[in-house]
Amino acid sequence: MEKLEEIRAKMGECDDKIIDQLVVRMGYVQEIIEYKKQTGIPIIQPEQEKKQTDVLAAKLGDNEFEEEILDIFKYIVKNSRKIQAKSLFDYNIFLVGFMGSGKSTVAAGLKDKLEMERIEMDEMIVKKQGMSIADIFAEYGEAYFRNLESNTLIELQKKSQAIVSCGGGVVMREENADHMKKHGRVVLLTAKPETIYERVKDSTDRPILNNNMNVEFIEELMSKRKARYEAVADITVSTDGKNVVQICEEIITKLIALDNK
Repeated sequence: MEKLEEIRAKMGECDDKIIDQLVVRMGYVQEIIEYKKQTGIPIIQPEQEKKQTDVLAAKLGDNEFEEEILDIFKYIVKNSRKIQAKSLFDYNIFLVGFMGSGKSTVAAGLKDKLEMERIEMDEMIVKKQGMSIADIFAEYGEAYFRNLESNTLIELQKKSQAIVSCGGGVVMREENADHMKKHGRVVLLTAKPETIYERVKDSTDRPILNNNMNVEFIEELMSKRKARYEAVADITVSTDGKNVVQICEEIITKLIALDNK
């Protein structure tokens, strides 16, 4: 039993050293973020994370604990992203735009890169109501659904550092813009009508486009909403011809520039 306690004491000493070094490492993460912000170096650098993993794997060689150590480092990198996000954004990021502009896809990309909480407004509403958006529209009408959106935005004011993917028509109510801006930045994602059509043409959960699934109708509706979208947006990012990483990097860069003004 005495021998066991000795071993446990040595493990405790190791834990103390690990904690000390993690604190030092996280401090370096903050220094890197500040340097990137000052110099304009891209915040998202997946190639650097891969390089770090490759270097670590090479150092471990045939170590019997290679798999376990690499798994631990995955969590270290993940939490480094959290520190990065805390250093960059102390508010919610609301993604708005016409249906099919890429809000959900980009929200997932930002969550992966920043390790911030991701929230889909429509999913929240569906879960609370116990019915699909299409069924809500059919049974209660659009005005009822818009009230649900407003109430959800009020609820989201309690959140901090969340990436919120909003419904396409959420900005049409002026009060909704106020709800978002109380503790967040509004990012407008745009795309050409033709791009929107290609992205949503096979969807059956777009009540606004029922019996109007064509480029002409989409273009007309986008034109009606355009001025409102632009009035609400803190920054605007086009999603045409870009991959998710490029879009996320542009959003982060523009938000940092806006915050530094």
